[in-house]
Amino acid sequence: MATLSEEVDVLRRIPLFAAIDPAKLKLLAFASDRMVYGDGQAVVKQGEVGDAAYVVVKGKADIVVETDKEDLVVAQVGENAVIGEIAILCDVPRTATVRAKGELVALKIKKEHFLGLVSDFPKLGIQIMRELALRLSATTAELTETRRELDSLKAG
Repeated sequence: MATLSEEVDVLRRIPLFAAIDPAKLKLLAFASDRMVYGDGQAVVKQGEVGDAAYVVVKGKADIVVETDKEDLVVAQVGENAVIGEIAILCDVPRTATVRAKGELVALKIKKEHFLGLVSDFPKLGIQIMRELALRLSATTAELTETRRELDSLKAG
């Protein structure tokens, strides 16, 4: 079992939380739950109500979009990644399922604590916007490339 100071160190290593006052990080670590998931176990499920964000402490997870035909792995995250924040920031159902790939250890940060931190530290909100914008930019580039490939196949 990790100590409170170890949990604070974990949070401090995450670029998103690096500029936050250590006392606030200590409160956040205290209010967070350390979760352990086995291989293939869902951390969050697509369509569920978002009640928390998660910080990956150890291990990797697949980001999976479930469709009628198949499950598509659209990304993989590892240590220090923040997952599940879109659902709590936008008040929308989970946009994807996150499945542990091997053993995964994560800190579960309840919605009210995460949003409180964003309110207390506007720079954190800006960092989150930047991260989400980068993800959107990468997704747009991938979709554009896929569209070009499809158009090329149709023409050829």
